[in-house]
Amino acid sequence: MAEPTATPGAASGPLVGPVEVVGAGLVGTSVGLACRRAGLEVVLSDVSPDHLRTAAGLGAGRRRRPEDRPQLVVVAVPPDHLAEAITAALAATDAVVTDVGSVKSGPAAAVHGSDPARADRYVGGHPMAGSERSGPLAASAALFDGRPWAITPHAGSAPHAVTLVEALVALCGAVPVRLDPVEHDRAVARTSHVPHLLSALVAARLAEAPGDHLALSGQGVRDVTRVAGGDPRLYGQIVSANAEAVLALLGEVQRELETVVGAVARGDRDGLEAVLARGVAGTRAIPGKHGAPPAQTRSVFVSVPDHPGELARLFADAGAAGVNIEDVRIDHDPGRPVGLVELTVAEVSAEHLLGSLEARGWLTHR
Repeated sequence: MAEPTATPGAASGPLVGPVEVVGAGLVGTSVGLACRRAGLEVVLSDVSPDHLRTAAGLGAGRRRRPEDRPQLVVVAVPPDHLAEAITAALAATDAVVTDVGSVKSGPAAAVHGSDPARADRYVGGHPMAGSERSGPLAASAALFDGRPWAITPHAGSAPHAVTLVEALVALCGAVPVRLDPVEHDRAVARTSHVPHLLSALVAARLAEAPGDHLALSGQGVRDVTRVAGGDPRLYGQIVSANAEAVLALLGEVQRELETVVGAVARGDRDGLEAVLARGVAGTRAIPGKHGAPPAQTRSVFVSVPDHPGELARLFADAGAAGVNIEDVRIDHDPGRPVGLVELTVAEVSAEHLLGSLEARGWLTHR
């Protein structure tokens, strides 16, 4: 059975497709899968035949044909090639063009400088979703569900182009956040780029650590170092593209670190606790679910045998108790076939959950 041919798309009105995705990596393939989930036709292009073949095989879309006329082009290429790919898409089609890059002010300036006549069809975008894994095999249609997606129109972006990008964000299940490109770059430096660098610095201290030190690794060090597992080449491009905003924040961190070093060296407990208290304040400033203020939560710890089906049974028993799990962490006991599962729940539900789980035979820890 022949594949359908893409029909001409208008650059205004509702998003009906086709949608072209340029770059079939993790995020690009996930965009394709989300659009296909919504019933839109998707065409794919990528410099890697393997990525293109894999993404198409996963159902994210089909290969682009010369006669295709997309309504919307989503550029999902590495940061070093972003501005070039956006400009090429604007020149090759009459479609609205957006992207999913981590830095927004540089591409917007480049598009204005190289192709001002077509710049009104460009609207920047950045879904705050991803994985330490890369490539199309890590993609998911649900990657963006409930996640923030920055929409960063520049001064010349046409209203209909912004509307079309907003429609893409909605059908991908994400939560739109409108930001100026420069302000976006300051925001992601604070919430993503600098935290990634600091995570890498902590993780690097573990690379040559003695085995008996690493044997004491717990959930805390895993939490702090998780994002350090990302592709160094990709994150090197991202940080370099946002150097100005990142450097400003690194200067603040450097001064804070010098304060910590001085407090530890002098035995200044008050100074050290002041730094730690600022950290506590920062954790409380992070928004809760759906952008709401953080809710009061409490951790419930449960010993779970390392057998198939036990974790599913725990979740089912928590659901039977009528308690919603806000977050979950698992810390494996290196000496026994058991894991300590930390369930984060609303504070008002914690005692009820403890009693309910204990009644069902679970070993809990208060």
